[in-house]
Amino acid sequence: MSELFDPARFVLEHRRVESAAGSLTLNVRYSRAPQGEPLLLLHGYPQTHAIWHRVVALLEDRQPGRFRLVMPDLRGYGDSDKPPGSADHAEYSKRTMAADVHALMRGLGHERYLVCGHDRGGRVAHRLALDAPQAVARLMLLDISPTLTMYERTTMDFAQQYYHWFFLTQPAPLPETLIGADPVFYLRRKVGGWGSGGTGFFDPRALAEYERCFSDAAAIHAMCEDYRAAASIDLAHDRADADRRIACPVRVLWGERGVVHRLFTPLADWQAKAASAVTGRTTPTGHYIPEEAPELLAQELAAFFA
Repeated sequence: MSELFDPARFVLEHRRVESAAGSLTLNVRYSRAPQGEPLLLLHGYPQTHAIWHRVVALLEDRQPGRFRLVMPDLRGYGDSDKPPGSADHAEYSKRTMAADVHALMRGLGHERYLVCGHDRGGRVAHRLALDAPQAVARLMLLDISPTLTMYERTTMDFAQQYYHWFFLTQPAPLPETLIGADPVFYLRRKVGGWGSGGTGFFDPRALAEYERCFSDAAAIHAMCEDYRAAASIDLAHDRADADRRIACPVRVLWGERGVVHRLFTPLADWQAKAASAVTGRTTPTGHYIPEEAPELLAQELAAFFA
């Protein structure tokens, strides 16, 4: 996957991180130059940090050194560690995943930083902003409403469009076994149904990377655990924090051809969760904003994180 990112600009390493949630190794790509505003970019399901390749190329070409870009594979994804899940799914709670990336940023020398999260990465970013408010200076969220909000407003339409939210939460090894029978078929059907018509907008090299990583049985189990946590321990954490608000400024973008736009009200949903200013807009895309509209997203990142 090195050709997706300029090796003269980015380091790729397996980096050990230590947090209250324990120790594990994250696969992470980050800017070689130590200067610039630190910007943490968090991918979603069923992808890896490769989703950012078009956006970071634009940012680096136009304003080299403005940001120190940090792009990990979340635990359970890509080439990061994939610990087995336990009965309460705590290994894949968003609190645990947020602790991972916060420890990563501190290890790179950044106590306060900017964050942008897409899909599952946005849910990790939401928890990070609550659990480490002193660290998150500004937060951008891509194509999500809050997890608790979406579960509480579940309708038949949502259950059909986002069936994976309910399929992946079934007890192991049911979804793992069914997906594992043909993981590439499942991944292509999943990502092909959320974008702007099939998989044609993906760079073939990025799609091949997603297929490689998704074909690992440990990754399939970990991703199921991510969703099992979202439907259990994450909801408990969110309900316990119902009165807490995101302290930093928030920017929300969502695809006008996506399920979130059709069934939820992302701007109002996040305004209800934040204490500071929340702004947002739709994008002329489906779900995969970083790969469908990299030019637009690069402009949004540069403007919001100015």
